[in-house]
Amino acid sequence: MKKLMLSLMIMVVLGSCSSGPNFKPRKVNYDRDVCAQCLMGIADQHYAVQVINSEGDVRWFDDIGCLFVYMKSPDWQKFVKSGAYKIWIGDSQGSSDNEWIDAHKAFYTFGKNTPMGYGYSAEKKATDSSFTFLQVQKRIVEGKTIREKFLEKYKLKRKN
Repeated sequence: MKKLMLSLMIMVVLGSCSSGPNFKPRKVNYDRDVCAQCLMGIADQHYAVQVINSEGDVRWFDDIGCLFVYMKSPDWQKFVKSGAYKIWIGDSQGSSDNEWIDAHKAFYTFGKNTPMGYGYSAEKKATDSSFTFLQVQKRIVEGKTIREKFLEKYKLKRKN
């Protein structure tokens, strides 16, 4: 009986130990999840991005361009202080609201009407005009987006 109790206690202790951070993608809570950069509610999972740090905390972005802007902020450094994180992006070709692609392995196309007008969407398969994660990051930094048209369309562009 003592051996059985000891075995059960050991199994409970081992079962409660975490084998590491949970970097699995989370499901969007449309009532609560907002973009960490622009503070807009996540409305379309097909363009949404989520970053999960080693503590299991999640930062949401409604457009990959918002993620790249946020990555320049001091908040980004605090969020990823351990250096371990995972970035997931919605599959723009996905048929359900819970299809995610590892953002570093995704293939990006340009020209779609994305939530904040950066124009890049992720897919699982490459095309002749696909970009990598790092290429998209560089292009957005260089201003190669459709954001100007987006801002004009919604009258958000400042006039000098």
